Amino acid sequence: MREFLLFVDTETTGLPLRWDAPYAEERYWPHIAQLAWGIYTPAGELIKSESHYLRVPPGTMQDSALAIHGLTSSFLQEQGEEPHAVLERLHTDLLAYNPLVVGHYLQLDFHVVGSGFHRVGLSNPLEELPTFCTMQLTHGVPAPLGRRHLRLGELFEKLFQRPMERQHDAWADAQATAQCFFELQRRGNLTEKLIEQQSPLTVPKPGRRWPVGWFLLVAAVSLLLYLIYA
Repeated sequence: MREFLLFVDTETTGLPLRWDAPYAEERYWPHIAQLAWGIYTPAGELIKSESHYLRVPPGTMQDSALAIHGLTSSFLQEQGEEPHAVLERLHTDLLAYNPLVVGHYLQLDFHVVGSGFHRVGLSNPLEELPTFCTMQLTHGVPAPLGRRHLRLGELFEKLFQRPMERQHDAWADAQATAQCFFELQRRGNLTEKLIEQQSPLTVPKPGRRWPVGWFLLVAAVSLLLYLIYA
């Protein structure tokens, strides 16, 4: 186990339009509306925490996302901070603490933070850090509506026998993820070996793009060969 753990959560303007898109293709990646993280020791002691609202470009907030977290564009314009300033603070903590990065549905947080770093011109420390997703740990646990994993609120209620408060607030979600993580450890359901065995998250890489003309040529040749030999 690393000396520090960083629990992170985001609220965003929506979901990625293409999960495999390189971060340079910014149109496919949502913007961060709220970013929160807490740094803990392996014993569960909170060292520091931060929670920030971020300004988002006009017209980027999707109705489906707004219905979940309630963060309007006007609120974020008034109360939000510049993304570069907030992401720089997280960037500094990732480099300074060199933590295990933990989240619930971490795949989303990993990529929207990574694409956020790209947008503001910062390097991406997440590429070099170990990660762990508490949602993946619930694979196979019976979930409502036939889902394959438990949502954070469902996992919290299952562990603590009480509803989780303030869901879809990034700091409340990051705290709840930490509580679930340490409770699972206490019960023996989460070991260092399980953490190490989880598949690491990776940054999408640019693929080779062939001109449209090449596709048409290949298609024409394939059709010709089919007509000759079929």
